[in-house]
Amino acid sequence: MARQSKIIRLFLLSLALWLGAAHAATQDDDFLAAREAYRAGDGKKLALLARRLNGHILQPYVVYWQLQTGLDAADPDDIRAFLAANQDSPLSERLRNDWLKLLGKRQQWELFDAELPHLVNDDIEIACYALQSRIRLDPHALREARPLWFVTRNLPESCNPLFSALMEARLLSVDDVWTRIRLALEAGQVGQARRVAEFLPASQAPDNRLLSSISSNPAGYLERRNFDFQRRAGRETTMFAVHRLARTSPPQAAAHWSRLEERFSGEERGYVWGLIAYFGAMRHDPEALAWYAKAADMSDVQLAWKARAALRAGNWHEVLAAIEAMTPRESAEAGWRYWRARALKVLGRNEEAVAILRPLADEFNFYGQLATEELGGRITSPATAFKPGAEDVRRIGQLPGIRRALALFNLDLRLEGVREWLWAIRGFDDRQLLSAAELALRNGIYDRAISTADKTVMLHDFSLRYLAPYRDVLKTHVSEMGLDEAWVYGLIRQESRFVANIRSSAGASGLMQLMPGTAKWVAGKLGLRNWRWSQVTEIDTNISLGTYYLRHVLDTLDGQPVLASAAYNAGPGRARRWRPETAIEGAVYAETIPFNETRDYVKKVMSNATYYAHAFGQQVQSLQRRLGVIGPRNRDGEAALGDTP
Repeated sequence: MARQSKIIRLFLLSLALWLGAAHAATQDDDFLAAREAYRAGDGKKLALLARRLNGHILQPYVVYWQLQTGLDAADPDDIRAFLAANQDSPLSERLRNDWLKLLGKRQQWELFDAELPHLVNDDIEIACYALQSRIRLDPHALREARPLWFVTRNLPESCNPLFSALMEARLLSVDDVWTRIRLALEAGQVGQARRVAEFLPASQAPDNRLLSSISSNPAGYLERRNFDFQRRAGRETTMFAVHRLARTSPPQAAAHWSRLEERFSGEERGYVWGLIAYFGAMRHDPEALAWYAKAADMSDVQLAWKARAALRAGNWHEVLAAIEAMTPRESAEAGWRYWRARALKVLGRNEEAVAILRPLADEFNFYGQLATEELGGRITSPATAFKPGAEDVRRIGQLPGIRRALALFNLDLRLEGVREWLWAIRGFDDRQLLSAAELALRNGIYDRAISTADKTVMLHDFSLRYLAPYRDVLKTHVSEMGLDEAWVYGLIRQESRFVANIRSSAGASGLMQLMPGTAKWVAGKLGLRNWRWSQVTEIDTNISLGTYYLRHVLDTLDGQPVLASAAYNAGPGRARRWRPETAIEGAVYAETIPFNETRDYVKKVMSNATYYAHAFGQQVQSLQRRLGVIGPRNRDGEAALGDTP
């Protein structure tokens, strides 16, 4: 009888667990359906599903969707109640952000002013509304709007009343208007330049149709030589044409400007030469430094490319001069500290160089590694100072924000999961960060484990920062292709953070982020029968295709990992075009890659590879040796290779 009772109890327990799991699965389905109802604007269905999701861990999302759907008519008390109850979720910030914009648009300033202090993140649309509100009570606050006038990107409608007020108060001059027109034209925003020009007297405004024509055919305008040098509008139009031509052909732009510059002021001449030199440096034109010599009043971006042009030319005096002309904020960047130290060392100022290199060597980045080697040290990973215990991990896992993040990841709602995770770990100390990273690892959320461990300041665990999942699969393919395992891991860490099913906005997929054309081309080379694009996120398939392609680009680029890394990100053709006329060190090649994304990518891949080599117990090759020396392009041989997918 006792045995029978025990069997019944076990059966009832199993039934309860099964029913609980079935209920949870049903609620998950309801949650996804509620999300679709919100996206479709189906308020009735959303309300029905909301009742069924009462008590679900993700219920705040359903309430948020309901409030968002009727935000125009929502009761302020209901909004405030949600914000108060969900401070531990990014939903509170998103709702507050949208509500503040609505209040600002309606000019409901009392409600706006009461809620504004609780906003965490900056938003320029809200910042403009905030200034509108302040100016009501303090007209002198209008001066704080002046810096916004010089922001280069398109600004929201909420800023326009401020600009009109600045003009009426004569806090913006005609020169200020032309400065913003220049900034807009530099960014290729002819439409914005047209709108800004409306603040000029009609007789002083540029010809909008002419600006549009120049935007598409600057050489045609310059070759006609029908210029108006008497009016500022005419001079600015001609300068825009030279600048626009410099984007595609700095030498042609320089030739035109050399014939025209005597008709312009010293300030105008220096301004245009700065633009020509900047575009020339990005295209690795050997005349860039000569053009820079005629430039004046340069921005940090222009000075950065002056330093890069000088690096490729081996002109350390100009490297140093460019860095020392930067603003303190820009020159404090790790890269410019490193190159400044290198320049000082070459120029015989060794003590000054060492004073820069020593603190830089304590930083865990590409330049910190190079600084370590420049001082004669070897790159190692720091000792693990803290390993979270079971209770540390459990405590983090009980936080509502972390629980919501895990639930969202389980539903494959990665974007929402990442937002919840980032909001939850705000303000964590190093021990909490490492505990959260360990929790993410145990749940197979490798990107959160890496990114969270990356945030520690004093206590580090590089086994979490440099995870190596799927190693059995990867080792097989790396061995078959004769690749360096540490380098391949460094590349995958940068590509996908080991998220197997990730898809980029550009269309790349899987661990090694393969584009459709590349995957199809490699599948053909490997003889894969019945290839389907849906296979690209399968771990073994993705690694097989990715390592084959990586081997291919490595073989076509002198077996040089720096070039192959650049090729993997930006295409083999570009990697070849960026090669120098004469040999340069690999670090200089990486520093002078024109694409910001690719430049950052290559440096991080190579830095990652060094840490992975240490983690794998390999004989750690120095980073400088990994980077190697990049020889000049073999024009005949490489031209025949074409630009494979």
